[in-house]
Amino acid sequence: QVQLVESGGGLVQPGGSLRVSCAASGTIFRIYAMGWYRQAPGKQRELVATITSGGGTNYADSVKGRFTISRNNAKNTVYLQMNSLKPEDTAVYYCNAEIRGSSTSLLYPYWGQGTQVTVSS
Repeated sequence: QVQLVESGGGLVQPGGSLRVSCAASGTIFRIYAMGWYRQAPGKQRELVATITSGGGTNYADSVKGRFTISRNNAKNTVYLQMNSLKPEDTAVYYCNAEIRGSSTSLLYPYWGQGTQVTVSS
């Protein structure tokens, strides 16, 4: 069994910064890509950023230059540093990780429970 647990969300003023974290735990053989997605009220879930096991990154155009994704493979943790936050960044942020539980198991996408990020004055 694998769990992804996010932390670090909250309320921040426009222009402020916030860092969210996501730690994977359980029976893990290897973690491949990790990423962050977000879902605002009334909207579909959208990709924010992804990072490969080798450190390659990909960002949504709306967050390029403001958000930075990183990971600590030794801690099975992925981070999202969010700077210059805007009200339109308000959403529930979900962590995603592609994990193989054993050397013979299939790759499976796991999701965290989500953490609320609210940007408001």
